[in-house]
Amino acid sequence: MRGFLSLPVGATSIGVTCAAALVLPAALPATAASPRAGSPAGAAVPGSTQSLPLAPLDQERTPGSAPEQGLFRTDVRHFSLVGVIWDDPDTALRGAVQVRTRSTASGKWSGWQDVDTHNEEHGADPATAERSSGRVRGATAPLWVGDSDGVDVRVRADAAPGRAVAGRGRGGDPGPALPSGLRLELVDPGGGTTAQGPQADSPRTLPALSRRDTEREMDRLWADGELEGADVGAPRAKPYIGPRPGIVTRRGWGADESLRGRGFVYTKKIKAAFVHHTSTGNNYSCSQAPSVIRGIYRYHVKSMGWRDIGYNFLVDKCGTIYEGRAGGVAKAVLGAHTLGFNSNSMGVAVIGSYNSSKPSGAAVKAVAKLTAWKLGLYGANPRGKTYLTSGGGNLYPKGKSVRLNVISGHRDGFATDCPGKRLYAKLGSARSSAARYQGR
Repeated sequence: MRGFLSLPVGATSIGVTCAAALVLPAALPATAASPRAGSPAGAAVPGSTQSLPLAPLDQERTPGSAPEQGLFRTDVRHFSLVGVIWDDPDTALRGAVQVRTRSTASGKWSGWQDVDTHNEEHGADPATAERSSGRVRGATAPLWVGDSDGVDVRVRADAAPGRAVAGRGRGGDPGPALPSGLRLELVDPGGGTTAQGPQADSPRTLPALSRRDTEREMDRLWADGELEGADVGAPRAKPYIGPRPGIVTRRGWGADESLRGRGFVYTKKIKAAFVHHTSTGNNYSCSQAPSVIRGIYRYHVKSMGWRDIGYNFLVDKCGTIYEGRAGGVAKAVLGAHTLGFNSNSMGVAVIGSYNSSKPSGAAVKAVAKLTAWKLGLYGANPRGKTYLTSGGGNLYPKGKSVRLNVISGHRDGFATDCPGKRLYAKLGSARSSAARYQGR
């Protein structure tokens, strides 16, 4: 045995509609992924998920030692993103997960990589229809590994004092335990899908607008009732809103709309933006970002049991902004990004891991531009404070009114490392820039 190397509609919904993203013609973004070699020109390549049960690796474990599970396979289909899931979403994995993979291009094995196990702070709020669907599972964060065809994974319980959970080792000694039903998810994001039905005529990108055109668009959305709940003051008052940035739509990054739950779920308004990192690692190129998003989307829906990708928007290291959860980029779409504070908020995830790595200036600027526009639609000041009511979490009990920055980090609403120390340190700059873009 190889040893372990130490290293339906929610309660806050105001309706289900068939609204799509704003329809403005545009060309395919340069970041869109190309079909795989060997596929017909222009053909869509569907994604897939291989779900493999883990097996015990500690048959000869000594009393008191931490249990281990794992898997070594070289006969799997191609995949690019990995994660570990388990049965009970209310059970945390107190331990470490490491993986190494074999590259399809070189045939070489990577070094061991850590998979972020602290992922329970993401997801739908307690008692919502999405959370109570019976399909939700516990999970690590997904990790982007690139095109691979072999995998070696190790999961070991944390034996640190005070973190052990119910379980017994040999001889009746108290020992830690791993969650039941551990499975390795190998996700192939595919090459995107060909839009069908109403999506077939939707744009691949929403182009950036000037301030004047953004204000005109805001007037139209207000007149059409698209911004119900927005606090923009008198209809003729000058709005504080940043110019709408360019946004790659779900069609643009190749979302398979057959994966997600039917219809759309909305909250009342957008009072705050929570900034996240995806914790998927930084080993991706900007041209691969649509593939990374398709992988995260498939992992959130097929592996974790959510109704759609959890984030409302995503931003890559080159500063490209992507539409996340479906329902319309200007609307108050209810996400599953900040457990306890999904209502009346939006979630923006920067693709990558930013505990030790510095986020790019382009990514931080994109967060500022996006929030200046979206918060501006609902009359929110990026430099201001607001109150949100907790839906329940490990920092604030359900029902507590919490004062937060209008642009907050995930850790402000839940005890977590997200969005990473280095990205969190940039939020002050993002707030100032977003306010400036709004004309404040």
